[in-house]
Amino acid sequence: MQPKELAELTGISVRTLHHYDKIGLLTPQKDDDENGYRHYSEQEVDKLQQILFFKELDFPLKKIKQILDDPSFDKSIALSLQYRLLTEKKKQIETMLKTLDQTIKNEKGEITMTNEEKFTGFDFSTNPYEEEAKKLWGDEAVEQANANISKMTNTEKLTIKESFDAEFRSLAAIRTLHPASDEAQLKIDHFFHYLNDNHGNIYSLEAFRGLGEMYVTDERFTKNIDQFGDGLALFLKEAMKVYAEKN
Repeated sequence: MQPKELAELTGISVRTLHHYDKIGLLTPQKDDDENGYRHYSEQEVDKLQQILFFKELDFPLKKIKQILDDPSFDKSIALSLQYRLLTEKKKQIETMLKTLDQTIKNEKGEITMTNEEKFTGFDFSTNPYEEEAKKLWGDEAVEQANANISKMTNTEKLTIKESFDAEFRSLAAIRTLHPASDEAQLKIDHFFHYLNDNHGNIYSLEAFRGLGEMYVTDERFTKNIDQFGDGLALFLKEAMKVYAEKN
């Protein structure tokens, strides 16, 4: 199957296939003749299906490559895991759709929702980046942060989220400055203390720098942060590195 054919079959772009090839995630076969045409075998097509399943579950490409390259990788086990995780994701989406339907009726005056009911299905107690966080800051620190969050009500969790959004909007406003400038570093100092105030002081300077690196290396972080302003993740990475080195 040629790259164009595979792109049309799956709905992903040829450019994405080229990127997967470039990073060694999915490498097509190359013809021996001088034209060097590339094509994908049935094995590569099956591997792409695995990649897309993992992507749907918010695994970063780097982690997907690590999983698929592992000699102990078992496709049957992976499929079972993907089925279970997607089923859990489906349940959460169905719950949120029910909450959305109830909210529409509430807006029309057909029913009256309690504040607790308004946030049914929103779950801030689980963190899709938890494994990466544990590697950076240690199990004890992350488990303590999770314990603090688990004690909050849904309203308190939403308030925290809104507070974080406001912090990122404030940082986005200075993203065009040089990361080492006094104004940028003053904002980053506020960000450093803001994170520790809201997570129980789990961030050392080295962990803070590592977090900045993750903003760029983990595409999930990059996507979420750059929604506040294009290039914000990269700016934070550089500014947080400068801050950690200076302090």
